[in-house]
Amino acid sequence: MATPYRLLLLLLSTSNLFLQLSSSATTNKIGVNYGTIADNLPPPSTVASFLKTQTTIDRIKLFDANPDILRAFANTNISVTVTVANSDIPSLTKLPSAQSWITTNILPFHPETAFNRIAVGNEILATSDKNLIAHILPAMKALHQALTLSNLTHIQVVSPNSLGILSSSEPPSAGSFRRGYDRAIFAPILDFHRQTKSPFMVNPYPFFGFSPSKPETLNYALFKPNGGVFDKATGINYTNMFDAQMDAVYSAMKKLGYDDVELVVGETGWPSLGDPDQPGVSLENAVSYNGNLIKHVNSGKGTPLMPNKTFETYIFSLFNENLKPTISERNYGLFKPDLTPVYDVGVFIQQHQQATGPAAMNPASGPEAMRPASGPMAMDPASGPTAMGPAGSPESSSSKKWCVPKINASEKALQANIDYVCSNGIDCGPIKNGGPCFKPDSLRSHAAYAMNAYYQQSGRHNADCDFGNTGVITNTDPGYGTCKYPYAATGSGQNVKKPDTDGGGSLKSATSNLRLYGFLSHLQFLICLCLCFL
Repeated sequence: MATPYRLLLLLLSTSNLFLQLSSSATTNKIGVNYGTIADNLPPPSTVASFLKTQTTIDRIKLFDANPDILRAFANTNISVTVTVANSDIPSLTKLPSAQSWITTNILPFHPETAFNRIAVGNEILATSDKNLIAHILPAMKALHQALTLSNLTHIQVVSPNSLGILSSSEPPSAGSFRRGYDRAIFAPILDFHRQTKSPFMVNPYPFFGFSPSKPETLNYALFKPNGGVFDKATGINYTNMFDAQMDAVYSAMKKLGYDDVELVVGETGWPSLGDPDQPGVSLENAVSYNGNLIKHVNSGKGTPLMPNKTFETYIFSLFNENLKPTISERNYGLFKPDLTPVYDVGVFIQQHQQATGPAAMNPASGPEAMRPASGPMAMDPASGPTAMGPAGSPESSSSKKWCVPKINASEKALQANIDYVCSNGIDCGPIKNGGPCFKPDSLRSHAAYAMNAYYQQSGRHNADCDFGNTGVITNTDPGYGTCKYPYAATGSGQNVKKPDTDGGGSLKSATSNLRLYGFLSHLQFLICLCLCFL
């Protein structure tokens, strides 16, 4: 008979397992700001396909209502926030004008494009333009009424605010809105949000809050270990600036009686490059801030004054934008224009799946955690949610499948895949100069087309998408615009030798060995549990 101690050990082990497995079902509330002040960005259709098939990002925020982008995100299930230009606000305070704006910018794309919000201007209070400030709420009300008349009540109306709206933010319990604006401007806006069940949107930037003269505040801003900042009024010791800034806004709202209104983070981020003498700007700090922020938000811990909340948060920004005025402003992006990451903060689908599978029961920490997962569990394309059935068996015709490169595939491997496919009778004309899939002219894009063409023509077996552990099967069509990825095999398949995993044994034998390794790992885990009863 098991002792109470062994039973407790078993309970803890199994509960930990279920917690880890259930984490895959937790709501991810991380989006990105999709700015376009650049002349080298990929087509919107390419961006939409990339975000849908390669990342966990399921929502974007635009700084306009660009019709090409809205059209590109149709049928992606990625939520879209559009923005009314500051200069258009005074003209939208009357219902007919608001209806016209909805007719032009929303209705032609609905319901294929999943709109979730309209942002009225951007940080209007920071402009100190009294005319714009006076027209914010009337425009918000008119747009809300226009949406209601169009039966689009699920689309919320908001207006993003910088933390310049606060006259005091330290300590967080002392947070208050600027005098003169508190009851005249913010109380009515917060009342609108309460009535329409929409959130108050703020843009907290710890990057602008740390003090170069106080080096210890940098770790406080980056979610790194630090002594914290003590709030005497509440007895709370804040260990990161993001929580402190959010709680300062909450305190200001509470003073006006609107602490029940939800908060959404419209912008936050950290530049990866700046002027040589610009304090706090580095690739390492950008990785620390955005990576730790994402973990913190998705943990559901909330803040000390708003516990157990998962704030919807939009990282600034999706791309580095080369036409912005300063070096740091040009380098807030998570991705370069060729869709390669500036740095890795764990937003790729493959990493998310690995982080919520069995391997996550002993998560890496420190610098190693920033690297793509490796080892047998990560190498086997059939071991996670992307599994498509036993290797070597034909795919089911119930759903379409394509083959694309894994996120951690090296450029050398991608080039080798292209060379191999195009020298084995597969038509690579579409990715040659002038072909419909030549743009974007990147190794990853060209390799995706070539690898999929090979996978389709070889019979769509799982092993046909291995490519030495650099391929993964997806249910989402990676095609875009005029670039159509083949689905049905164009021939009867070729009995060609596929690239070996190490230049030695066959691909199938290597895959079989990896499955055996995974099976033995799981068996070992079960044996350990059983020993608890002995």
